[in-house]
Amino acid sequence: MSISASILGCAGLTLSKEEQAFFRDVRPWGFILFKRNVESPDQVRALTEALRACVARPDAPILIDQEGGRVARLGPPHWRRYPPGRAYGELPANDLLLRREITRLGARLLAHDLSALGINVDCVPVLDVPSEGAHDIIGDRAYAKTPEGVAQLGRAACEGLIAGGVLPVIKHIPGHGRAMADSHHDLPVVDASYEDLDAHDFAPFRVLSDMPMAMSAHVVYTAVDPRGPATTSKRVISTVIRKAIGFDGLLMTDDLSMKALGGDFTTRAKTALSAGCDVVLHCNGDMAEMAAVIAGTRPLAGRAAQRARAALGRIARVPEPFDAAEARARFDAAFEGRWS
Repeated sequence: MSISASILGCAGLTLSKEEQAFFRDVRPWGFILFKRNVESPDQVRALTEALRACVARPDAPILIDQEGGRVARLGPPHWRRYPPGRAYGELPANDLLLRREITRLGARLLAHDLSALGINVDCVPVLDVPSEGAHDIIGDRAYAKTPEGVAQLGRAACEGLIAGGVLPVIKHIPGHGRAMADSHHDLPVVDASYEDLDAHDFAPFRVLSDMPMAMSAHVVYTAVDPRGPATTSKRVISTVIRKAIGFDGLLMTDDLSMKALGGDFTTRAKTALSAGCDVVLHCNGDMAEMAAVIAGTRPLAGRAAQRARAALGRIARVPEPFDAAEARARFDAAFEGRWS
């Protein structure tokens, strides 16, 4: 039975009978969890097991946005808080090795938390380079203000996740840092020249183009395609993401329910896949919306299926040796008095 080129959410802490039947029927490639889906470690483990049982694939990817700072689906009292990306970049400026070590360590701790719950993909790192005056939707989620700083710490975060058996997702390709609007609510339009975009916004993604997965930006770049956002633009995906950046991993959309995109959900899914995305993402768990997304979604096949298999093949079957207690102590010491 074919797998759908989709990643879907669910409504609550457990699966309803309707959701179970729907997921068994449409067989999404993966799932994504949000705060509404998490209550306790035992409950999350039961939910991830139930989701995988629906599609009869023990390795089905289960994603979460666990960046740290304001974007964290897991939190106290059951899970520790982590700093936002900017906090890593603000560690002692004369010690790049320390910043890289602690960024990797933070991601390794995240992977330790997530893998214990059956979550094997984290939508981290944010590789967007913030620009002066841009909307703060990225803001402190960015590791640094320069492409070089973002790339260095983004690489460290990826390494920490992979070492712990969790796949990273580089986002929001090819760059959300100049956006003057929040794509959850409006369609950002970036008018920068191609030369500026290539040197600044695209640069960190080029450095990390070997990563297994990337999430698209719902952003229009008028220098490349003035008519459509990257998610639904053949020109952006083919000439920028695949060629100029050189990313050949699995390309997933950002959430199709975000208001930056136009058209109904079937059209959104169909257009994104036709443009060159490998997999579509729908997050909110609304059954009617998911059914409409699936109506515009095709089976995962061809090059997209190869990329999906290659991505899952990057999951470490045996995570690197790790003393979690010692790692937490070292991590906390690095941020003592710097973040809370």
